[in-house]
Amino acid sequence: MNLLMKRTFLLIAGTVISFGLFAQKEDVPHGWHLMDQGNSGFYGISIDKAYDFVKSKKLKSQTVIVAVIDSGVDTLHEDLRPILWHNTKEIPGNGIDDDKNGYVDDYYGWNFLGGRDGRNVEADSYEGARVYHGLKSKWDGKDVNVATLTKDDAEEYKMWQRAKESVAGSDSKTSAMELMFLKKAYQNTVKNDSILRKAMGKDKYTGKELGEFTPTESDAKKAKTAIYGLMAQNEAMETSNQEFLEGFGEYVDGEVKKADAVEHAPTPYRADIVKDNYDDINDRFYGNPNVMASNKAAMHGTHVSGIIAAARGNGVGMDGVADNVKIMMLRAVPDGDEHDKDIALAIRYAADNGAKVINMSFGKSFSPEKKWIDEAVKYAQSKGVLLVHAAGNDAKNVDTTFNFPMPVFQADGKRASNWITVGASGDPKAGGLTAGFSNYGKKEVDVFAPGVKIWSSVPGGNTYQNLQGTSMASPVVAGVAAFILEYFPNLSAEQVKMVIEKSAQKPAGKVKNPETGEMVDLSDISKTGGLVNAYEAVKLASTLKGERKTAKPVVSTVKPKKKG
Repeated sequence: MNLLMKRTFLLIAGTVISFGLFAQKEDVPHGWHLMDQGNSGFYGISIDKAYDFVKSKKLKSQTVIVAVIDSGVDTLHEDLRPILWHNTKEIPGNGIDDDKNGYVDDYYGWNFLGGRDGRNVEADSYEGARVYHGLKSKWDGKDVNVATLTKDDAEEYKMWQRAKESVAGSDSKTSAMELMFLKKAYQNTVKNDSILRKAMGKDKYTGKELGEFTPTESDAKKAKTAIYGLMAQNEAMETSNQEFLEGFGEYVDGEVKKADAVEHAPTPYRADIVKDNYDDINDRFYGNPNVMASNKAAMHGTHVSGIIAAARGNGVGMDGVADNVKIMMLRAVPDGDEHDKDIALAIRYAADNGAKVINMSFGKSFSPEKKWIDEAVKYAQSKGVLLVHAAGNDAKNVDTTFNFPMPVFQADGKRASNWITVGASGDPKAGGLTAGFSNYGKKEVDVFAPGVKIWSSVPGGNTYQNLQGTSMASPVVAGVAAFILEYFPNLSAEQVKMVIEKSAQKPAGKVKNPETGEMVDLSDISKTGGLVNAYEAVKLASTLKGERKTAKPVVSTVKPKKKG
């Protein structure tokens, strides 16, 4: 699932619900995440000081390919066109697999959520529902003695029990009465919005503009009171009515799907379009070359790509972290939970096509084909590729909860050496140094990086927006990793990981635990206890002797799943 999160809490008639919004009140400047705390007062990554350092050393950069496994990208965006990866061995749009790699017209990357007929998966189901219904006939109502099961069956049964609790447990779903109330509340909000748009004479307005509007008709007065109250209590004064309604509607739709998942197997969105043999990891040449799909689909991936590498110094929009990067888009993350096979093959595609960093701003609570992803991670490791993953937005301790993909291998419990997990930091002027939505973990979250109110590109050609989430923190770190490799290309993935972690800056004083609200040391909720800093990282990188080498590639040993 895309890890975009501007968590807001909506109180309606005593019931608190939460959903994601795209924008909130601005109290930090655009690009604050790039700033230096000493110079500006904002807890950014000191990127300008980092560039001054490499210039002082008269270092020249080499192009680094960064793969973004995400929802898609706007290939026509003004700030992204110059930095998108092109497969130079492929002639775009000729319908021929020119480089004979199995992917026809893969000029910008590949869309693993596409069909040969040109259709694309956009909305999809949640993995918990897929696991619950997919294994229900095998395990439901059975008298199971786990001690007598094989290791694989025991793990599967435990996963199914967890999915059952997630989908059908007493605390997992909205009650029928609550759901009916939610639907009614949303319908009323839509109706009130229609009244206000007519009264104000425009289709789009912010909470601030609504507050300044003085209606004369009684129905408009009532509509203003209702919607303005909701927007005010959710600090959504800079949010548009369209964004507010979209967030509310998506939340309601999600709750409806959760309730429906108890009795009905999820719609096979992906299977109906992609038409591969999902159970066979070796059936990998599916999909299509459309890495955008649609504006809505590409929102998340376009924003992430801009954070990493939007053209610097071109006088438009915003600057990415790294200045000599090519973004390879691998579309594998729908609106819903991603499928393990698509992620595994996207990682392999990136490693095979020259990516040195892979950004993964997605996550879910179940991973039924984790073995496929584990082997792909090992393959990337053998190719010297660094994987950067968002920690998630549930304000949970991922040392003790499930958050996939993860760097611990299922087969032996060993940990991938080429993996960084990133939590989201903020700024005291924007709610605190730790984002209230960020997952954390003393063992599993390596570093924190800016992820609150990050200004970056969104679909529309020349459009930009504030979004937030660990989805935004991860590409900040991916950008720093790429920046380091531009100037120190002989460093291994493990060395870059070490540099980023060891150079992370420990803030003075306590920070807020996102889950409990308790004031703690950052080292209590992350491995390094530090905030990523590009300047300190590149200084440390300059002291190292490179150890990059090409290891023998890992050959897949995972057999196709047996049906039934």
